Amino acid sequence: MMIPSPWRADFPAIAALQRQGQTYLDNAATTQKPQALLDALTHYYANGAANVHRAQHLPGAHATQAFEDSRRKVAQWLNAGDRGQIIFTHGATSALNLLAYGLEHLFHPGDEVVISALEHHANLLPWQQLVHRRDLKLVILPLDADGVIDLEAAADLIGPRTRLLAISQLSNVIGAWQPLPELLAMAKAHNALTVIDGAQGVVHGRHDVQALGCDFYVFSSHKLYGPDGVGVLFGRSEALQQLRPWQFGGEMVLDANYHDARFRPAPLGFEAGTPPIASVIGLGATLDYLAGLDQDAVSAHEAALHDYLLKGLEARNGIRLLGKPHLALASFTIEGVHNSDLAHLLTEQGIAVRAGHHCAMPLLKGLGLAGAIRVSLALYNDSEDLERFFEALDQALELLR
Repeated sequence: MMIPSPWRADFPAIAALQRQGQTYLDNAATTQKPQALLDALTHYYANGAANVHRAQHLPGAHATQAFEDSRRKVAQWLNAGDRGQIIFTHGATSALNLLAYGLEHLFHPGDEVVISALEHHANLLPWQQLVHRRDLKLVILPLDADGVIDLEAAADLIGPRTRLLAISQLSNVIGAWQPLPELLAMAKAHNALTVIDGAQGVVHGRHDVQALGCDFYVFSSHKLYGPDGVGVLFGRSEALQQLRPWQFGGEMVLDANYHDARFRPAPLGFEAGTPPIASVIGLGATLDYLAGLDQDAVSAHEAALHDYLLKGLEARNGIRLLGKPHLALASFTIEGVHNSDLAHLLTEQGIAVRAGHHCAMPLLKGLGLAGAIRVSLALYNDSEDLERFFEALDQALELLR
């Protein structure tokens, strides 16, 4: 069965990797970049870089316009109500830390922060440390056998002491969409704030933050075919009013003297210092590219490719899939084979996959595993990529067994 990708030529790195004998299947970690992004970065640097918002000269005005255009494009991509609800950070991890520090003043001893058993360290450790600082309780929602948050257990665990719910939209280990509407409704019934880690979910389909009804939604540009070094924090206007700055410096000040200062509201009040200007502009160009694609065709391609991956894994003896992956990736172990040994042999054959605990160590420990192999897909992958992976997998297993 042939599953070609009509968008493959839009990503120059894919051809370059092929010339190097490499097949890239580690897209959940980071994605390759479209030519549209490369052109935008070159244009910005080649035509006069400048700082944003404060300069009165023409290069500064051009940079500011392009920067704020990107903010508008992100707001449109997420269907945010206003571009002022979009804060640029240095990544999803940075955005989650901003929330954990910026909302800290709202918590009192005994309050509860609720997360799930599948969270990436980026959506675990900031809340874990907040719990330590404020004498709170961290509540962990368990998963069912498919790797989806157990809603019956969640209904018992989300209660009147719940102050905040922070969960991933799509698991970076299991590849399972989580039941956001039900979970958000449970949290809202107790007036808890809600945070969605969209780092994995944002790249698969369009997600409407107004329809979701969450207070905050975060993602990293580099997982959405954009540049690294920039992330996005969406916040509802009412929720942003409760957020306090956690980094201080230029740009975010309304007035200051030696003993006190007043700060700008969101978004600029949370973008202290020089932001990642080129990366923000590049993200805007990436969103222009993505907005021009047939989203139904992309979704159908990803679904067909994922089905091809799952069937190929299930056809091989001894492979244990983690949970029931819905989209984009599959993590697995093989009886009697260490994930690091397998990854090494795949690497030697030019197959780029991920091995280890995938920054979700508590989840892997809960499954009784030290690590797993993860194959993750993007719109530029095709069935030939997977055929090369399966051939390399079979050769590696023949050696290891």
